[in-house]
Order: sequence, then structure tokens, then C-alpha cells
Amino acid sequence: MSSKEGTTRAGPDRPEPEDNVAARIKLEREARGWSTVTLAEKMAEAGHPINQSAIWRIESGKPRRRVNLDEALGFCKVFGISMPDLSGPPLKISVAARQLIHLFTEKSKEYLAQKDALDQLHQEVREARLALFAYAEDHPEQKDEIEELLRAHETAEGKAWAKRTHPAFSELRKQGKLPPPLS
Repeated sequence: MSSKEGTTRAGPDRPEPEDNVAARIKLEREARGWSTVTLAEKMAEAGHPINQSAIWRIESGKPRRRVNLDEALGFCKVFGISMPDLSGPPLKISVAARQLIHLFTEKSKEYLAQKDALDQLHQEVREARLALFAYAEDHPEQKDEIEELLRAHETAEGKAWAKRTHPAFSELRKQGKLPPPLS
């Protein structure tokens, strides 16, 4: 590439995908509430180091700094988007909407992780119950006491569940004063 061609590509005649990349980087960074410094740190953590001032020049420089392939791959990794999404036309969605989408996505990931942990705990409770029944079968002299303690536990558990599912809570949910149950 000649120096004249390089100058042209850095100016107003640059290919549209390069402008799209710059716009998308800024959009994704702002949607996450990150500074250029934070984005530079995330890029370094992802194995694609880039200086904070280089990010600013990509987003806002006159002329804008070009993005090399390694950096583009890093931005895709950090933002969790594909190369076509990075280089495609910018979305016509506000930063506020992007922030809400990002928040929703992060909270959904957290929820799924918590749900997995809760499912694992539920399985452990079932296994403990089975072990307790097996113990009671092996020790018939303690079976009545074990069953009595289990009934007391189940009664307490039932009362706690009844409080969580009380009709008053359902009415508050209908009025929009409580979020809907997750399950």
C-alpha cells in the first residue's frame, strides 16, 4: 500500500466497516459504563493489549486510528460479540437501552449460576434424606425418633413455604409491588 493510499484510508474515504468498528467499540464501551482505561485493562486481560489513548483515537480521533486484526479480535472477545457484529452497521439503539440489555444479560448469567448451585444443593438434600432413611432402616431402634424429627422439620418447612406463597404476596405481585417469582 502506498503512503498516499494509507492517507486516504485514514481520512474520509476509509471503508465503511472501519467506521462501523469505531462506532461499535464506543457504543459497547459506553453501554457497560467503562472508561477507555477500563477497556484497555480488559483488553490486556484478554491477551490483546492496547493503550487507553489508542482506544480514544479509534473512537474519536481526527482522523480515527485504524484497528488491526488482533485488536478487533480482542474487542470481540471482551464485548462477547462476533466479528460481523463488530464491523456491521451500528445498531440504532440508545446507550441507555444497551446498558439495560447488558444489565439483563449479566443478571441472567448470575441467575443461571445461582440456579445451578441451588439445583446441586437440592440434589445433596435428597441424597442426605436417602442416607437418613437408610440409617433408620439399619438402626430400627432409632427409626421412630428419626421419623418424628423429620415430621417436625417438614412442618416447619411447610410453614416457611406457606409464608412465601401466601395470597397476600400474590395480590402484591398483581399490583406490581413485588417482582414475579422466578420459577
